[in-house]
Amino acid sequence: MKDANCAYCMQGELVAKFAYPVCKMDTGFLYVFKEQSHPGRLVLAHDKHISEMIELSDEERNAFFADVAKAARAIHKVFKPNKVNYGAYGDTGCHLHFHLVPKYEGGPEWGGTFEMNPGKVIADDAQLEEIAEKIRQAL
Repeated sequence: MKDANCAYCMQGELVAKFAYPVCKMDTGFLYVFKEQSHPGRLVLAHDKHISEMIELSDEERNAFFADVAKAARAIHKVFKPNKVNYGAYGDTGCHLHFHLVPKYEGGPEWGGTFEMNPGKVIADDAQLEEIAEKIRQAL
């Protein structure tokens, strides 16, 4: 089931306001988050318009987390962060998705929780495509 008001379901203009397409994964779609205060930040949105991971079968959940792990491996390979933080929010936009946020020792918010959208470093389309292509190659 798709929701016509959901950015992740519709994948067009709505999601383009904050994310740039990377590729289709086995269980969802991978995006580069346009706000790049944490270089290499990605978002993986599940194919299904569901709010909670408990709405997935065990097999679906395991497959989704396998995709999260694949994306995290690509971030580590390309950007070499000290740590990747994972965030699943969506209090108001109820579509299961995970933020994968590379953290760098001495960098923004090291040792703390990442800010959802600090609005400090907005990548342009050329920069986003460069990040997306590096991630595609690393997957």
